[in-house]
Amino acid sequence: MTHRVAVTGIGAISAFGETYADLWAGLAAGRSAIRPLTLVAPDVLRFPNAAEVPDYDPLRYFEEKEAQMLDRFAQFAAVAAREAIHSSGIEFSPELGERTAIVLGCSGGGKSTEDDGFHHLYGLKEPRVSPLTIARAMSNAGASRVSFEYGITGPVFTVSTACSSANHAIGQAFRMVRSGEVEVAIAGGSEAPLSMGFLKAWEAMRVVAPDTCRPFSLDRRGLILGEGAAVLVLEPFERARARGAKILGEIAGFGMSSDAHHITQPSALGAARAMRAGLMDAGLAPEAIGYVNAHGTGTPANDATETEAIKNVFGAHAQKLLVSSTKSMHGHTLGAAGALEAAATLGALQCGLIPPTANFTGADPACDLDVVPNTPRAAKVEFAISNSFAFGGLNAVLVFRKSA
Repeated sequence: MTHRVAVTGIGAISAFGETYADLWAGLAAGRSAIRPLTLVAPDVLRFPNAAEVPDYDPLRYFEEKEAQMLDRFAQFAAVAAREAIHSSGIEFSPELGERTAIVLGCSGGGKSTEDDGFHHLYGLKEPRVSPLTIARAMSNAGASRVSFEYGITGPVFTVSTACSSANHAIGQAFRMVRSGEVEVAIAGGSEAPLSMGFLKAWEAMRVVAPDTCRPFSLDRRGLILGEGAAVLVLEPFERARARGAKILGEIAGFGMSSDAHHITQPSALGAARAMRAGLMDAGLAPEAIGYVNAHGTGTPANDATETEAIKNVFGAHAQKLLVSSTKSMHGHTLGAAGALEAAATLGALQCGLIPPTANFTGADPACDLDVVPNTPRAAKVEFAISNSFAFGGLNAVLVFRKSA
């Protein structure tokens, strides 16, 4: 037996603030949370801006000893999961804990921890690093922390597929709930990449914008890195309805593909395959989709290639689609991107309001879609897709349905 899969909880921490309400309020207002970096001295980088979580204090959420055990990205995962689980109204008994999965995406893991260790080892010439280095840096630390906090003893794992990590994680969790393998799933992604070494690595790629992120705009100059986390609680639709839960939307399908093309350059054919796979999994014709939350990084190559892929999949219907990139507001959060964008897409469906592509200054003939420039738009949409396309050519697409 297969199940419809309902979303009954959402939690988020982002450059807009430390709750899902903060995230949605910012997106719904079309407000960019990209601002000057404070975690790293801006004069050591070619780009001054990022999408940081503002004024974050771990001691609001963790005892000091606990905070010392957790890298920033793992703290974010726990903060978002707590909000999502609380909003779902689920309480985990030992029996339910055995029938619950946690699947989180993370691209980089504890980069701040690694940076600190390398600084002490190579910069300060100290012979030892902290014994907590491995435990803090490992990419599964966020998923493990959530497991500890709630006594979840079912399948718990982390997916790391660069910028598609969270979409792959949510998609795997969706399939586990749909098939009946688990009764509940906690799924999403977290990332905290704003450390010196990692930022220098991105600087070397020359894909980070010197000002802000302008997806699909003629004068776009690159992405803006961000940090944060988002987590969804998934359960069978009939279970959610039976317990009187508020259903925030459904996941209707999931598609994925590999470009087998290039380590960093995107492929329209690979992206199109993932979108088609998602539609087929959901049993939907392309014309059923009303909104696309685009991968939309703001790089010249990605946005034109994604436009080509959308037109390839949707044909004439592409001109009727609303397409926007929320990365223009919350930044590119790498392994957490798909999770924040899933939360954004669910908000758009639930509220009947499409978040815009912010910072837009002028149309690019190579991106000739309705990209909802600068101003949010009221629209009643039943089905939407959210795209994630990663370095390494790994693509993951989620299909969402508005709650009944």
